Amino acid sequence: MLSQFKIAPLAQDRIDLAAKLYRQWHPSHGVDVHDAILAATVMQTGGKIYSLNKKHYPMTDIVVEKPW
Repeated sequence: MLSQFKIAPLAQDRIDLAAKLYRQWHPSHGVDVHDAILAATVMQTGGKIYSLNKKHYPMTDIVVEKPW
């Protein structure tokens, strides 16, 4: 199953975007560092997040779907 996932490297611009998302959304929605990094990766690559916990991804520019 893991072979179906793509790997995206972390570059400085992605970390900077994740830090911005963390500062913006952590106080109100409890977004943690890992959520912010994943959201930044999706924003830059056009991917999707599959999660049951949609409240950790309040950003409007990303697609969050239920995994089942």
